[in-house]
Amino acid sequence: MPAVNPNFELRLARDEADLIAAQRLRYDVFVEELGGDGVLVDHDARLERDEFDPFYDHLVLFDRARDGAAVGVYRLLRDDRAAKLGRYYSEGEYDLTALKTSGRKLLELGRSCLHPDYRGGIAMRVLWNGLADYVAEHGIEVLFGVASFHGTDINALRGSLSLLHHRHLAPEALRARALPEHFQSMDLMPEAEIDRPAAVKATPALIKAYLRLGGYVGEGAYIDHAFNTIDVCLILDTAVMSERHRSLYAKGTGA
Repeated sequence: MPAVNPNFELRLARDEADLIAAQRLRYDVFVEELGGDGVLVDHDARLERDEFDPFYDHLVLFDRARDGAAVGVYRLLRDDRAAKLGRYYSEGEYDLTALKTSGRKLLELGRSCLHPDYRGGIAMRVLWNGLADYVAEHGIEVLFGVASFHGTDINALRGSLSLLHHRHLAPEALRARALPEHFQSMDLMPEAEIDRPAAVKATPALIKAYLRLGGYVGEGAYIDHAFNTIDVCLILDTAVMSERHRSLYAKGTGA
C-alpha cells in the first residue's frame, strides 16, 4: 500500500543502485504484472533490463516514505546521444526517418511505468514535471517513443487502434511508420462504425494523457509477442501544444 503522505524524490539515476531500483520496478510492472520477457531480463534478481540501459538517462521517482523504493520511472535518450549509440530503441519497431531528418531536437521516451499503488494520483504529475524540466534544459522540440496496449489480440483492440488512426495520425513530416516486416494496420474499421466510448475506455491512460497534450501516433502498430503488447509510436511536437495543454505539462502544475 502507498504511504498516506508520500515523500517523493525525483532525480536522474546517479549510480548503479538507482538504476537497479528502476529495473526492479520495471520487472514488477512489465514482467510480473504484464507478462513480458526479454533476453537480458534477470528473473532471479527480478530486474527488467536490456542492452540499451547503459546509454540512457533514467528519470526515477522514489518515495522516501516507502523505504526509498522506486515508484516511477522514465527512460530518456536525446538525439545527440542516440547518434553516438547508433540507434534508438524504437527503431527495432518503427522507421524513424521522418523524425530523424526533421531537423528538430528529439527525445525518445521509454520504459515509463508507475507502481500500481501510485497510479491515478500525483506521482505521474511529479514525473511529468521532471520530464518538463529535462525537455527545457536540453531544448527538446519533439518527444517520441513506443507505448503499449496490453495483450496481442488485434481484434480486441480494433476500435481503439482505428480511432487512433482516424483521429490522431501524425502529420507526414513527423510520421514514424511501423517496419514493413512487422506492420500491423490500425485502419481496421471505418470511423463511423467505432464505438467511441468503448474505444477510449480500452486505451491505456498514458496514451490518452499524451493525446490530451496534443500528441500524435505513427502509422501502423507493432505486435510485440515477447512483451505481450501491441505497440504504437507516440509523437509529441512541443511547438504545436496549446497553452492549456502546455500548462498541464510544464513545471508548476500543482504536483
